[in-house]
Amino acid sequence: MRPGIGGIARHLYLALFGLFLAAPPIVVIGVSLNDTRRMSFPPEVPGLHWYQVFFTDPHWLSAFATSLGIAAAASALAMTMALPLGYAVWKFNSGLSRALATAALLPFMLPGVVIAVVYLVFWSWTGHGGKVEDTVVSHAMFFLAVPVVTVNLGFRLVDRALIEAAETMGARDGDVFRSVVLPLILPYIVSGLLFVFVLSLNDYLIAYMVAGFNVETLPIKVFNSLRLGFEPTMCVGAALFMLVGATAFTLVALFGDLPKLLGAEGRSR
Repeated sequence: MRPGIGGIARHLYLALFGLFLAAPPIVVIGVSLNDTRRMSFPPEVPGLHWYQVFFTDPHWLSAFATSLGIAAAASALAMTMALPLGYAVWKFNSGLSRALATAALLPFMLPGVVIAVVYLVFWSWTGHGGKVEDTVVSHAMFFLAVPVVTVNLGFRLVDRALIEAAETMGARDGDVFRSVVLPLILPYIVSGLLFVFVLSLNDYLIAYMVAGFNVETLPIKVFNSLRLGFEPTMCVGAALFMLVGATAFTLVALFGDLPKLLGAEGRSR
């Protein structure tokens, strides 16, 4: 059966939309493959020269490693706060636990520049500004809403009948959580960790406002290098960010309940 005009138009629209989404990453990766300093696309002389420059330059490597370290620590800290909070809401559903869960969502709902100024003032007031741990804590608090949402979603999908069966068999609360609840919500924990990791990795505004140039993450390094002119090394950093992000979201799609995380109703598995 041949598709009608509506079907052709729909497929054409989807193809153009997909091309629009794919064009910026393709251009950035293409520019990073230039063997010359000119940022031209398509590459005039394709090569891996700027990747070699990136991975042999201690400043670029240090900025990349700092970004990875901050993102890993921030995601772990955020999940350390989100998991017990989600458990309290699921287990007790008290007014206090719901109020704390709501409060955890508030920073993420505000403009990033507002939160960045708030953290700047706070760390300056404590006399502890310009430290890498300030950025870690600030990222964890700002992105806390993400693991709170994913963890709460995981808890809501736990079948209460399984809990009752385990308790009937004599299992204590700790045993029930470790043997029944935790395996069921693990995909949502991993998804929350990966989301915070990617968001922290790509953040510039909070990292710059909190630590300035004392802690140079890769986004800050890219911005600093702009003052010296454009060169494809910046595109190498952007390509690495896209690779890390694509890997993280692929893991979420493989091991997480992606349709449910995107708002699908009912069980997707």
